[in-house]
Amino acid sequence: MHNVISIHWVRKVITASVVFGGLLVSTGLSSDWLRFRGPGGAGFGSDERPVPTEWSDTKNVKWAVDLPGPGSSSPILVGDRVFVTCWTGYGLDQRNPGDQANLKRNLVCIDRATGKTVWSREVDAVLPEDPYRGMFAQHGYASHTPVSDGERVYVFFGKTGVLAFDLNGTRLWQTSVGTGSGARNWGTASSPILYKNLVIVPAFAESLSLVSLDKETGAKVWEMSDDYLDSTWSTPILVEAKDGRTDIVLAIPSEVWGVDPETGKVRWYCETYESESTCESPVAHDGIVYVVGGRNGGAIAVRAGGEGNVTKTHVLWTIEKRARINTPIYHDGHLYWIYQGTAHCIDAETGETVYETRLTRAATARQDARAERPGGDARSPRAGGQRVGGGRGGQDYSSPVAAGGKLYFVTRSGETIVLALGPEFKELARNRFGSDTGDFSATPAISNGELFIRSSERLYCVGSPEGGQ
Repeated sequence: MHNVISIHWVRKVITASVVFGGLLVSTGLSSDWLRFRGPGGAGFGSDERPVPTEWSDTKNVKWAVDLPGPGSSSPILVGDRVFVTCWTGYGLDQRNPGDQANLKRNLVCIDRATGKTVWSREVDAVLPEDPYRGMFAQHGYASHTPVSDGERVYVFFGKTGVLAFDLNGTRLWQTSVGTGSGARNWGTASSPILYKNLVIVPAFAESLSLVSLDKETGAKVWEMSDDYLDSTWSTPILVEAKDGRTDIVLAIPSEVWGVDPETGKVRWYCETYESESTCESPVAHDGIVYVVGGRNGGAIAVRAGGEGNVTKTHVLWTIEKRARINTPIYHDGHLYWIYQGTAHCIDAETGETVYETRLTRAATARQDARAERPGGDARSPRAGGQRVGGGRGGQDYSSPVAAGGKLYFVTRSGETIVLALGPEFKELARNRFGSDTGDFSATPAISNGELFIRSSERLYCVGSPEGGQ
C-alpha cells in the first residue's frame, strides 16, 4: 500500500502544469455571500440583524420572484444585488425534454431590496450536452454556484465553460475547461472559488482537472489533472495551516488533498474512508479540516499542512458517520448536519456523538395534497415523476447554513427545518412555501437578517423589519 501511494503522489505532482502570473488581493463586504456556502465556505452569515425563525407565503417574506428556468445552483449576494443561474430551452420535462439545440444558460441579477430583475444574460450551450435523463435529471444544467470578488461574477456552466461578467452584465471572457462527462455520467456540480487573482475551477467531470484561470483575462494559469478526481462533486475550500501557508483543500473519493493554490501541485494528502464518490465539501476551523462523507463513507478530522502522505501524522480522528450530500456546519466546537431525517451533532475535537435525533415528519397542507396524487408520493413536476424530498424516497441536496445561533436546513421537498445551535437538540420551527411545487436543491444564502431560498421555480427573500421572529 505504501508503495502504491508513493507512486500516486509522484504522479499527482508531475501532472500539474504551470503558467505564472501576478497575484492581487480583493475583498468583499462583511455582509456579502460571494460563493457556495458563503465566506470561507463555512455556511455562516453575518449577524447584524436576526433572521426570522418562522415564515410562509404571507409571513416574513420580503419578496418572491419567478425565475426564468430551473437550477440547483445557490444564490450569491454582492452588495445590493443577488445573482443566481438557471437554464432554459431544454430539459424542462424528463418525459419530453425537447431539442438540445435550444438549451441556454442564464445568469440573473436581482435587486436585493425589491426582488426586481436588474438584468439577465443568456449563454448558448456548447453542444452536445449530456441528455436530460436518469441521475442528470436530478440537478440539470445549472448546478454550479457563481463566485464573485465584488467587482465581477464568475460562472461555471460545465461543458459551456467558465464566464466572467461585470456587475452591469457585460460579458468579459469565456474559457473552456473541458467537455467530458465523467465515468458515471451523473453530470457536474462543483462550484468555483477565488484565490487572489485566480478563479479556481473544479472541472472534475469535464476534464478530471482542477484548473486555475486569471480573473482578468480568463487565461489558464495552471491545471492539475488526475484520474482520482473522477466521481467528485465536492467544492474545495481555502485553509490556512498553522505555518501560515494557504492550501486548496479537496475532498475526493477515499482521500483529502491539500493543493498549492499558486502552482496546482499537491502538497499533502491523507487517506480517508473507502468511498466510490464524494459530494460533500470540507469544512475547516483553526487549521483543522473536517469531512463527513456519503452513503458508503465516514467522517474524518485532519490537521492541514505537512508534505506528502500525512495519514499517520495529521489525522485526529475517524468515525462511521455520514452526511451523504450536504456539508456540515462548524460552530463552537461542534459539527452539525441533517441526514435522512436525523439531526446530528458531534464533538469536533473527538468525533464523539453529542446527539443524534430523529426528526418527526410534519404534516402540512402541501404534503397532504401530494398524498392525494395517484401513487401518493412526493413527485416533482419538473423532475418528470422522479421522487424527491429527504425522508420520502429522495435525497436532500442542499447544505445547512447558520446565523444568530440558529441552523437552517432546506429539504428538497421545500421544508426548512430551524434548529438551535448548541449541544442540546432543540427544534425551533419548520417552514414551507405552500404555493411552490418545485424542488429545493440549492443551499440558501444568509446575511444581515435575510435568508435567500431558491427553488426550481422561484427565489425568495425571507426577512422581517421587526427583528426576525
